[in-house]
Amino acid sequence: MNPVKLFIVPTPIGNLEDMTFRAVIILKEVDLILAEDTRTSSKLLQHFEISNKLFAYHQFNEHKVLQRIVDRLMEGETMALISDAGTPGISDPGFLLVRECIKNDIEVECLPGATAFVPALVNSGFPSDKFFFEGFLPHKKGRQTRLKELAEMPYTLVFYESPHRLLKTLEQFILFFGPQRNASISRELTKLYEETIRGTLQYLFDFYKDKTIKGEIVIVVGQKE
Repeated sequence: MNPVKLFIVPTPIGNLEDMTFRAVIILKEVDLILAEDTRTSSKLLQHFEISNKLFAYHQFNEHKVLQRIVDRLMEGETMALISDAGTPGISDPGFLLVRECIKNDIEVECLPGATAFVPALVNSGFPSDKFFFEGFLPHKKGRQTRLKELAEMPYTLVFYESPHRLLKTLEQFILFFGPQRNASISRELTKLYEETIRGTLQYLFDFYKDKTIKGEIVIVVGQKE
């Protein structure tokens, strides 16, 4: 293993075959794996016959355990950070730890790998040479102000959303972006029931309003015309 101390390791967003050979090797060789949810990650690691120790690192404890992790890294331990799915730091914990490692001259290496918004963006058919990744919108405070700002951006817009908030979000998109703005919704990416539905925001709202919606969702909104 090279002397890098902290590895950022993407994990599959659905299909386990998307795990890279290199990711498996790194996870087998590090001293400790930092996992967003140790129960979820245990299933993944078991599938690839990885038996290294797990340590919980998530949004509710990252401030509390941050210094302890940095201290152990500085003492020479090698670690890998994984999230439940996708690349750590993209709408998941990771930024604080990477920043703290850089401050303390601890080497960091991020492996390439799965991230949900990339296939959703490409599948949308909208221009992807320039786009704006918003991720999750604020749930309450500042949400409408943010939507007003986003409505004026001349780029393809990319959002993450949960199933139970999809209709509310589409209603707000119709209000702020206009009902005829084109968009694309990708759901259950890389899984058995993966789907991408394209059309105007009004069409997408009508399509989903009477359906049971499951799975994590990526919404891609086309450029303002």
